[in-house]
Amino acid sequence: MRRPNPRPPTPSVGKQVARAGSKTSESADKPSKPRVVRTKSGAKKIVKKAPPRQAPQLFQLEALPGLGTFLEAEFLKMRIRPQIVDVPDADTFRVLYTGTPADLTRLRNAQSAFWVENFDVPRPKALMGQQHLDHLLGLVNKMRGLERFRSFRLSAAGADSPTFTRLKAELEDKLDIPYLEDKGELLLKVVPGPDGWEVQVRLTPKPLSARVWRVANMEGGLNATVAAAMVDLAGISEKDRIFNPMCGSGTLLIERRRLGKSAVLTGCDNDDYALECARQNVGAAGYTPDVTLFKGDATALELRDNSFDLVLVDLPWGDDIGTAADLERLYPVFLKEMARVCTRSARMVVLTHAVKLFEETLSNQFAWKFGSEHRVFHGGHHPRMYYLRR
Repeated sequence: MRRPNPRPPTPSVGKQVARAGSKTSESADKPSKPRVVRTKSGAKKIVKKAPPRQAPQLFQLEALPGLGTFLEAEFLKMRIRPQIVDVPDADTFRVLYTGTPADLTRLRNAQSAFWVENFDVPRPKALMGQQHLDHLLGLVNKMRGLERFRSFRLSAAGADSPTFTRLKAELEDKLDIPYLEDKGELLLKVVPGPDGWEVQVRLTPKPLSARVWRVANMEGGLNATVAAAMVDLAGISEKDRIFNPMCGSGTLLIERRRLGKSAVLTGCDNDDYALECARQNVGAAGYTPDVTLFKGDATALELRDNSFDLVLVDLPWGDDIGTAADLERLYPVFLKEMARVCTRSARMVVLTHAVKLFEETLSNQFAWKFGSEHRVFHGGHHPRMYYLRR
């Protein structure tokens, strides 16, 4: 179901940004001068003025399908709160933001963030005019001031047309970086806008889900933005004793630790290669002292009863790992073992693609109660996140 817009979408968003910018651009360029005051004792004291507030800029924030509510909840908690001006779909937000663009690249639940610039031109061909081309180059160089981009690519309807072919050549010459059709790091989207055509420039060379701490990859590894949503769904408490069975390369452990310490944060896997990947990633994130990893079977753990308050788990589901028969045996035994090692008030967040099997297993046991369900679209599959309580 499409979510209603927080405010009626208007074709003047681009003009709204321009007007807001025109009021403050002059003052924003002027350095703030410190002033000298005298204290009660007569001593001189230099008081620095606060930096001028930046003009609002239009950005587009995108989440994986199904995770829009988690992204929205996250950016509305920011110190400088982005102002929503449009919601094209449930997982895409157009916001005015007065803070630095780098703030938006730290959103854990965002898949991508784009700087949006409107060009008042009737056709993309007009972007080749000197004034508009200089404007576009200035925008791209702003992005290059934030990140290092070694190549670029352009996404547009009719990207192979003579107009866009010429634009690519001009940009390649002026930017002095190569155009790579599929793997270019600096992504520019050219799309119809409210007052002409828009250019959307991604703020980062890779999607935001490609975390810098991921130095060791595993086939079918968990997307970090999905892991961030699972952590948010579970809720945060520094008193939690947290367990991540079948931890794989450690994504859930790292995403939880990013939000602060907990009483216990431990993971296990029965695969030596997975544990080594997890150790490398945890180390790259700087969390080695806070995370415990061990080799173990998640259905028969050598752990005491009532050891944990929270379980975060990405269950195998029969594509890369296990067959349907394996999962039919695994799921009920796993839920029973988690009930044993968890307290009576524990909670668990589960991600699985084997939706029908998991729900049938859940209905045939009494240790865990269903709390909520969130459908995600990721990697060509439709996994679901489940929030469970004892």
